[in-house]
Amino acid sequence: MTRILDGKALAARLRARLADEIAALRARTGIVPGLRVLLVGEHPASLVYVRTKERAAREVGIDGRVERLPVELPEASLLERVSALNADPTVHGILVQLPLPPHIDPARVLTAIDPAKDVDGFHPLNAGRLAQLSSPPPADLLVPCTPRGCLLLLEEALGGLEALRGKRALVLGRSTVVGRPMAALLLAHDCTVTIAHSRTRELAHECRRAEILVAAAGRPELVRGDWLAPDAVVIDVGINRVPTAEGGSRLVGDVAFDEALGRVAAITPVPGGVGPMTVACLLENTLRACRARLAVEGRG
Repeated sequence: MTRILDGKALAARLRARLADEIAALRARTGIVPGLRVLLVGEHPASLVYVRTKERAAREVGIDGRVERLPVELPEASLLERVSALNADPTVHGILVQLPLPPHIDPARVLTAIDPAKDVDGFHPLNAGRLAQLSSPPPADLLVPCTPRGCLLLLEEALGGLEALRGKRALVLGRSTVVGRPMAALLLAHDCTVTIAHSRTRELAHECRRAEILVAAAGRPELVRGDWLAPDAVVIDVGINRVPTAEGGSRLVGDVAFDEALGRVAAITPVPGGVGPMTVACLLENTLRACRARLAVEGRG
């Protein structure tokens, strides 16, 4: 029988633990972790995402605030705001919500964030540290939130991260947001890792070889049930909206979920799998960044 990995429940447990740790930190030091989310414009999906992040931050005791900026904001003005937040000692985490308007270069903006406050884990210095790991990440390394959430789901499915050692893992997708950092995390936990993508030959064959499959291709139900190895653990990062026969729409992942049931050992649903974990791991990164700053100041 296939186990459905409940990302909502796991995220709730992580948030509860973070709330306890943040309350203890505040009682001991008087410090409240601070998170600022910069939203440029009113992209509909981004509006939903930032509200979710703001609400989740406040529920665990983080001073989380969204700064809504006009879509016509010049790039230089956004960089000035990032610089001001870098210098603000009450702010421990900075997140610039993507996508940005076309006139703003996201790489330039993300690189401007202080790596110690880069709670998305996208700064080149953080990405480079992750890529160089030969063992699990140290506590002060800010790992991208979605790959971190996937790793925690794998820990839940396997009964511990030590079970990853030696496993054959396939990461389907090579983005800098999910695919590449996910591969680096799995390598750091001693998996044998393959990265596949849209131009991979015999993709179905590569999927069948995998004991662990992390699907982040962005193509609805690309991975069919007969592509999956029996007893594989499947983490489906995809979230795709597809039309229904009734004229509405529904969300599906990159894996044909119904075809996978009864074949694989465990799988995440869409929605309710990776998504809640991404938000919870953002909160975790904010606390990590706060603790690292206190350690530098000798107050850890």
